[in-house]
Amino acid sequence: MNATPLVLAVLHPRVALFELGIAAELFGLARPELGVPWYRFETLVAGEAAAQAVGSLRLTSDGDMDAIDRADLIVIPGWSTDAAPPPAELCDALQRADARGARFMSICSGAFLLGHAGLLNGRRATTHWRHCERFAALFPQVRLDPDVLYVDEGRILTAAGSAAGIDAGLHLIAQDYGSAIANRVAQRMLVTPHRDGGQRQFIPAAYPQRRSQRFDAVLAWAEAHIAEPLSVATLARRATMSERSFLRRFQDATGLTPMSWLSQLRIGRARAMLESGDAQLEAIATACGYGSPESLRAAFRREVGLSPAAYRQRFRMRNAPGAAAITPP
Repeated sequence: MNATPLVLAVLHPRVALFELGIAAELFGLARPELGVPWYRFETLVAGEAAAQAVGSLRLTSDGDMDAIDRADLIVIPGWSTDAAPPPAELCDALQRADARGARFMSICSGAFLLGHAGLLNGRRATTHWRHCERFAALFPQVRLDPDVLYVDEGRILTAAGSAAGIDAGLHLIAQDYGSAIANRVAQRMLVTPHRDGGQRQFIPAAYPQRRSQRFDAVLAWAEAHIAEPLSVATLARRATMSERSFLRRFQDATGLTPMSWLSQLRIGRARAMLESGDAQLEAIATACGYGSPESLRAAFRREVGLSPAAYRQRFRMRNAPGAAAITPP
């Protein structure tokens, strides 16, 4: 690492301000109190004279494409998620930087630029859960991990959602300056140096979507009897079909097996109860059709990536004095 490594933020013409702010806060803010030679920070608007942000705000940069050839760390704070390739000049510069050993860090959709440049081929990477399906379709040679907050592939870090850029950046700072320095940066930013769990905890409760009127009555009945032990045989009888036909036609109509559909329904209901009230775990397990709190814990950790207790602590809805009541979905 250079004594004062140069960090270059490469900005899409429709710049993502929050992600840019994360990069600037982590690497561009002077930190003389740390007693170490801190990063130098520059920006480059890719292919444009200025970047257009929200609220009619325009950002200009003195940087040019040559800055990529000088940068020690290249940060991409968001990028377009469409299939249109970036300018060839930009991809060529990123490939040159990769060849000489520069490091890269993408935040949220910033992984799309690295994907278009071919820098993630054969590597693990992540992006925001909303973009994972599109990312996987555009870049099949990338080993996408849709759950984690960030992926460290040596010289390339990819962070999931926007705030996951803070997690990845603190991880990188710890590599460069040690965990004590990274912890002090986290304290100044009023964030925890490390978060448990992956992206699954942040994805809205996945209540199964109905896509066939034929099964609406059966699905509505299952929702009303979710606390009961339900089997494929039980649901097939409600549909007046053989189990074999029910299994095949149910999956064709919903995209899920009956048991996967029930699992999504039960986990979604458990999440809503954990977010909106103080019910004991045993009561939640009973209401959601789990035979015991232990069964609920195992299923919840498998599907969400956290224990029910940790999920409740993190996401329970608390109303401030005088605030309007929040009604869970």
